[in-house]
Amino acid sequence: MKSEIRTAIILGGIIAVAIAAVSIIFSTLENPQNTTLNTINEESGLKTKSIDKSRFKKAPELVGISGYINTTPEELEKAMEGKVVLYDIWTYSCINCIRTLPYLTTWEEKYSDDGLLIIGIHSPEFEFEKDINNVQMAVDKYGIKYPVILDNDMETWKAFKNRYWPHKFISDNESYIRYDHIGEGGYKETERVIQQLLEERATQLGLNVAAAEPLVDIKPFEHTSFRTPELYFGYKFAAGRNQLGNEKGFSPGNDVTYSIPDKLNQNYFYLDGTWKNLQGGMMLESDSGTIILPYFAKEVNIVTANQAELSIFIDDKPLTPDLAGTDVSSNSKLFVEEDDLYNIINSVEPESHILKIVVSDAGFEIYAFTFG
Repeated sequence: MKSEIRTAIILGGIIAVAIAAVSIIFSTLENPQNTTLNTINEESGLKTKSIDKSRFKKAPELVGISGYINTTPEELEKAMEGKVVLYDIWTYSCINCIRTLPYLTTWEEKYSDDGLLIIGIHSPEFEFEKDINNVQMAVDKYGIKYPVILDNDMETWKAFKNRYWPHKFISDNESYIRYDHIGEGGYKETERVIQQLLEERATQLGLNVAAAEPLVDIKPFEHTSFRTPELYFGYKFAAGRNQLGNEKGFSPGNDVTYSIPDKLNQNYFYLDGTWKNLQGGMMLESDSGTIILPYFAKEVNIVTANQAELSIFIDDKPLTPDLAGTDVSSNSKLFVEEDDLYNIINSVEPESHILKIVVSDAGFEIYAFTFG
């Protein structure tokens, strides 16, 4: 090969290498995140990405709190420092909230030593849920060990711009909200976020990062795709979704004597007896009264207050064991002793029935039907 050709090839190769090098340099300058966002924790060897948090909002202050359970204001403020915090906005008579509690209590037990703090923000739907003794009863009933704060005036609810029960927000150890989930479900996704944020925290603090643990294995409640919607007995809550089937309807603040009509419509409730129309529910004024509901669901719950004895019937027959809810006795009766939610129907598959509840005590209050 002639020396001129060989020299040209060598020069061409040098030029090509130089162009490639320059391209890499300019590529790096145009995309600085390639070198600045990836960091290595020398102790753990965990490779993490530094995150631009400018798009995340900080968790709001907990404001307007009227009571504390399992903590004090000073203890809570100190406990929140540098923690991954899961804020659970709930209320104790909400069936959707109740179904999420086994996951929360298990996560608290599993991850609290790793830097997770769960705070239950109890924002009441009904007036009786503002009573700290009632909330304490629920905390004990469901084995809640984490802090619960009473947001009776819904000020923290508003600070989070919330509209739903339950609603979970998770902030990282720098108080940036990184995740939120409305309603039931999403348990695996939520727990993976908890694990991720705890790993980020450990890496920032130079702590040893534990290997990813198996996710909590709790069978979630299986909802029926089509079921009777939630029904409210208070005229305030029923506005825009009135499903009181009696012809007289609601009469705010007044005592109304109702009677059961001949024709019943699915998903409407009907009253017999004299009932006081309240904002949040109905109070029985006569010595006895009846509630009738044609429904379709596999689970029926009632939210009630004041002590009373209820007799439960399905299709005009005493409630059978295969349909009886967990709060109904063997003789088809429900004894209301606390202001709470009670499960009265619990079947394997969704079914269509006419539910009849005979109330034998004046002063009984009912707020809502919920279904599953």
